[in-house]
Amino acid sequence: MDKEQSIISNFANNLNGDDGAIIGDMVYSKDMFVEDIHFKSHWFSPKQIGKKAMIVNLSDAIAMNATPKYALLGLGLPKNLSNKYIKELSSGLKECAAQYGTQIIGGDTILSNKLIISLTIISYLNSKKPLIRNGAKIGDIVCYTGVLGDSIKGLRTLLNGGKISSNSRFVTPNLRQEFIRQSAKWIRSGMDISDGLASDLPKITQNRAVKFKKKLSKFEFISGEEYEMLIVVPPKNIKRVLNQAKKCRVKLNLLGKIINERAKFHGKFTHF
Repeated sequence: MDKEQSIISNFANNLNGDDGAIIGDMVYSKDMFVEDIHFKSHWFSPKQIGKKAMIVNLSDAIAMNATPKYALLGLGLPKNLSNKYIKELSSGLKECAAQYGTQIIGGDTILSNKLIISLTIISYLNSKKPLIRNGAKIGDIVCYTGVLGDSIKGLRTLLNGGKISSNSRFVTPNLRQEFIRQSAKWIRSGMDISDGLASDLPKITQNRAVKFKKKLSKFEFISGEEYEMLIVVPPKNIKRVLNQAKKCRVKLNLLGKIINERAKFHGKFTHF
């Protein structure tokens, strides 16, 4: 058990352990976006920082087949930040929230040595059946949306002093809201790929191995902060899910089938 999981275990109860906590027909989720942990301040404009902080939080709700409605915002702001910088940061947060029909309804600010953005997202389930991580069965098919590997390539370029496009996956993740909303009823379990496929795959297969149908590169396997969807589908439903992906213009990759063997650990993603 790594340190993060050890900390989480101290607060274990029947409401947590997934991307968000389900209470009635609502989902509550929280993530932090911290300078020098998730980003360097010179990598992004303040507006881009605000947008990404919001979108990575909204991803947890969308991954559970919930519609985000409200956000509580906590800001730790360094003393040297100008009013112009803070205004642009706020603009990015509000613009991204509005894009997904979410309203910032309150929060708190403190003085901090580094820029810290903490968001609590309040969402409503789209159906009685939330999409959670648990539930995968032997024989189920594991799939993921989109293309993996772009985020870590962008990150490495930045770490080496280079520049990346504003359309890079590392700057602007692409959430699969409509695809999940339309296909969740046929999906057994799901989560977003935030820590990389190597780390997230055992979570959704409940540490069972996968017989791979698709060969992946190292970048595809370890790239974190992709925010594509990782889903488990019963074989009888795979055609329906593939058809829905086509309707939503989402590329759906069939990774492989869950088998009755213990998964082997291949690495992990730790931002930088």
